[in-house]
Amino acid sequence: MVRKILLTCLLVPGIGGCAPDEGDVRREEAANVASPEDRRPVVLFLGTSLTAGYGLEGDQAYPALIQQRIDSSGYGYRVVNAGESGSTSAGGVRRIGWLLRLPVEVLVLELGANDGLRGQDPAITKASLEQIIDSTRTVYPAAEILIAAMEAPPNMGPEYTSAFRGVFPELAREENATLIPFLLQGVAGVPLLNQADGIHPTVEGQRLIASNVWRVLHPVLERLSAAAAEADPSS
Repeated sequence: MVRKILLTCLLVPGIGGCAPDEGDVRREEAANVASPEDRRPVVLFLGTSLTAGYGLEGDQAYPALIQQRIDSSGYGYRVVNAGESGSTSAGGVRRIGWLLRLPVEVLVLELGANDGLRGQDPAITKASLEQIIDSTRTVYPAAEILIAAMEAPPNMGPEYTSAFRGVFPELAREENATLIPFLLQGVAGVPLLNQADGIHPTVEGQRLIASNVWRVLHPVLERLSAAAAEADPSS
């Protein structure tokens, strides 16, 4: 069965990206992973506060909304939300090995924004994301990869923002992956769609993010489901 990774890294243009939040770090992945009775293949969301649903209830975060769409479409996948406020690409490297004990069919990687916010060398961010991809491919050699573009905040200066912008299309080319659109398209910089901090989406903002993700994820799941049916005609 073909497996696919969605790399959806983002930074909010003009408003400084994903703040390294303190005090509201969600660590739900342990509970989600510890479900041995649920043998459905997993769509794993590894990300930052945007994925965790900072400031909102867990069922309002876009991964939970994606689960609703998966269920209504009749696909047999389980979403695991491994979003963590303040997480960096290096943090993702530390967490991915444990998370790959899951039967991961799709990895949605929403990491890198906090790297850019902190002014980390783009080459280091790229290396960390490559390591996450390599670790996943070690477990799932047939993995296909989609990578979403991201932007550094303009206050970092044109040289930095240009270098940071280039990380993701370069990674897509090198990994024979497909570049996908900005996760916060239509949400970033829109006051009514963001909380008072101007960074973290509201409930409606999360709904729009879910739509952005679903436009890419839906055909992926359709292909995977068709491949599974072809491999097992009795299913």
